[in-house]
Amino acid sequence: MYLHEISDFPIRCFSCGAVIGHIYAKYLEMLKEGKSPKDALDALGITRYCCRRMFISHKSLIEEIAKYHGAVG
Repeated sequence: MYLHEISDFPIRCFSCGAVIGHIYAKYLEMLKEGKSPKDALDALGITRYCCRRMFISHKSLIEEIAKYHGAVG
């Protein structure tokens, strides 16, 4: 797992404010082991819909943004 996969995941849920950032690496590992997103989130104890949304809808954009580093100026 690369650091950029987890470095831009929010630390807190945007809706309820629960701290969830520390769980994202475990979530990615479970997905790579073949678990479904539902099963992984259930196993990690993420029960709120708003928090589950944070995991399921996250898309890392660091590589995309890095293409334009220094282009503004």
